[in-house]
This record gives sequence, structure tokens and C-alpha cells, in this order.
Amino acid sequence: MWGGGGAARALTRALGRRRQAAALPGAAGDDHADLSLQTGLRGALRNYSGKAQLKSSSTLPIFLTEIKSSVLTMKRPFSASHSSVDSEEMKKFQLLAHKWWDEEGEYSALHSMNDIRVPFIRDTLLNMSSNYNLGSPLSGVKILDVGCGGGLLSEPLGRLGASVTGIDPLEDNIRAADQHKSFDPVLAKRIQYKCSSLEEIVEERMETFDVIVASEVVEHVADLEMFIKCCSQVLKPEGSLFITTINKTQLSYILGIVVAEKIIGVVPEGTHEWEKFVPPEELERLLESNGFSVKTVNGMLYNPLSGSWSWMESTSINYAMHAVKAGLQGRLSPAGALSEVEGEQPSATASTTL
Repeated sequence: MWGGGGAARALTRALGRRRQAAALPGAAGDDHADLSLQTGLRGALRNYSGKAQLKSSSTLPIFLTEIKSSVLTMKRPFSASHSSVDSEEMKKFQLLAHKWWDEEGEYSALHSMNDIRVPFIRDTLLNMSSNYNLGSPLSGVKILDVGCGGGLLSEPLGRLGASVTGIDPLEDNIRAADQHKSFDPVLAKRIQYKCSSLEEIVEERMETFDVIVASEVVEHVADLEMFIKCCSQVLKPEGSLFITTINKTQLSYILGIVVAEKIIGVVPEGTHEWEKFVPPEELERLLESNGFSVKTVNGMLYNPLSGSWSWMESTSINYAMHAVKAGLQGRLSPAGALSEVEGEQPSATASTTL
């Protein structure tokens, strides 16, 4: 169990050795520092990788109070406002709007995440459809990229043939996305960006999209329940919702905030708030209460030494979730889901809701 603090102590010792080594004269100090950090990280990861998933918690162990002076232990708050957009979160991203396409900059981890999240979305959709083009496997599929930022995920989905609508409440993000897609005439036709919140497009786009992607978004919204409701409203029956986010565990605080933001700096400090992280159990409950059926939950691991992502069994830190909105039959009667399975037929065209 993480409560024993073994992985944390290993990581703390490694970081301590890194600081001591950095003070030594000569290049050897840097070599010792890098080795200490690698050893500590590997030791920390070995303690959870492949073992039982850590139980989500709204409280942190006592030793973390030295790192974080105070931690809220109340349940996740839901805003009473009519928008899921958090103005404080917008201020954070406003400062970095011009950095989206710097692959070595503040968003480098999101760039490398495409190596696993794009195939995850593509392969899941193809497994649900029997008709697609090899050159453009997602041709005819209408995708809504919520919180698209500078278009880091919209563009590869567009290259797969999808018709993508990217929305973001920050005008500077949309300008950055529009500017970058203009370099590729094909993407300019397939992708449309709009400065908008999810709530603002609900009335005009009711049950419009085959797929919604919300990658690294839900941990930044002001009202998660409202966000999920709006996703359901703009998604077609039997449409797919893909979410990637961060679990709310002790380990996610240590690695996701203390290490990633405060020590290594792979993410700008202040990007995340641990209190807004979302346990998969909570997300699954909200999805199911709003007409979704969760199909897949996969753990994700970022290696700051190699700058790469990989899949893992544990969802203790990052995870990806795929859910499907109920079809018309499922919404009409409790027996709808059973009859749908018994009479399921392959999709006739690639544009059919996935």
C-alpha cells in the first residue's frame, strides 16, 4: 500500500541525492544526480506498477504536509453556475497560448501523449465499425474536440479523415489553432475551430457529433456534472466519448504535482489542483447517471526521463476512459440494451454513429 510511504521515501532520497550531487564541482555531479533521479523514479514506479490499484482518497498522508501546507478534504465541489468554464483556469492557459506548438516547451507531454491517445481513439472506433477507408479510416466521422487548446489532438484526428470541430473558451488558443492548421490545406478543410464553451453550442448542435474527445480537460472544469450532461446532449445516440485525465490519489499528487510541476518542471507550476482531480469511480458514476455505458478504462504512465507515455494496468495516476451513449432503444426501455445486443447489425457506412 502507498500509505507505507516506501515509494515516496525512495523518491525523496533520490531527489535529495540529486540536490547534493548538483552541488559537487565538475561534470560527475550531474551524472550522479541523473542516476539518483532515475533510480528513485524506478523504485517509486515499481511499488505500484502491476500491483493492485490504489484506492482513491480525498486526504493525503501526514508526511505530505511538509510539501503542501493545507489540503482540502471535502468532496469535489460542483459549481452552481451555468457554465463549466473555470475563469481561474482560463487565466493559467492564457499565459501559454503562444506555446502550444513548441514540442520541447510546456506542452511537450501533450505532444507525446498523441502517441498513445490517437491510436486509442482510432482503434476503438474502427473496432466498432465494419466500413472504413484504409487511407482515411475516420472519414465521415464527426468529432467534437472539447478544450482543443492549440489543436494538438484535433489535427491528427483530422489527418485520419475525421471532420473535427474544436472548441475552446480562450480566443488566443483558437487563433493559435487556426494559424497552425492553415499550413496544411487538407486540415483547413477538415477542421473547424470555434471560441466557445461546451454549454454555448448545446442548443445549436443537439445530437450532432459521432464522437466527443475531452483530453486533459475534466480536471480543469468548474462543474463536472454539467460538463458530462452537455456532452450527452451534443452526442448522437450510441456515440462515443473519450476522456483522459488524472486520478485523485496520493501518488498522483506526488508525481503529478510535486515532481512534474515543482521539481522537474515538465508541466508549468500551478497547472493542476489536486482537489480537482477526478477518480475513475466518480467519473464512471457521473457518466452512467447521464446515459453512458463505460466500456474501457486504461491506466497511463508518463516517463519524464524519456518523455514518452505508455499504457499500464494501474489507474493510480493518469487514465483514459471510453464510454458510449445509450441508443434510442436503451433510452426507451430497460430491456433496450439487451434487445440491441441480440439484434446488433454492423454499421452501414463510415458516417454512421460510432
